[in-house]
Amino acid sequence: MTDARYADAGPDIPLAIRAEDAEDLRVLAALAQDAVLTAGDMAHDGVARRFSLLLNRFRWEDADTARREGRPYERVRSLLVISDALRVRHDGIDRGDPATVLSLLDIGWQPGEDGTGVLTLTFAGDGAVAIDAECLSVDLRDVTRPYLAVSGDLPRHE
Repeated sequence: MTDARYADAGPDIPLAIRAEDAEDLRVLAALAQDAVLTAGDMAHDGVARRFSLLLNRFRWEDADTARREGRPYERVRSLLVISDALRVRHDGIDRGDPATVLSLLDIGWQPGEDGTGVLTLTFAGDGAVAIDAECLSVDLRDVTRPYLAVSGDLPRHE
């Protein structure tokens, strides 16, 4: 028996992954890198202890195939859901303007005591969201079919 591979699922299968440890989070963060959203696409439900973001995610898992086949790069709408979110703090993000455009650069985890920790979402332009969490539980799920990336190009970083 061999392990399942992403390629076995086919190109049109929606992504649905969960991170419950630091290694899982590195994979999830790489897939969410360069996602674009607005400040209004973030929501914290204190009763459900959930922080959610609706992303326009660059399809990194398809980028090499798109380049090889000479076809345009794609994005997809995805939900990033952080469970067991106890407290959310924003730094450098104008929450008063829901149209503010944000670009997600990284997702990090700083473990605390007894499985708790702080999940940090880092955005371009020095913005960040810190989520105090009871445990590391992050889901990333595609919710639409892929669409052509408006820029038509790979995201680039200095």
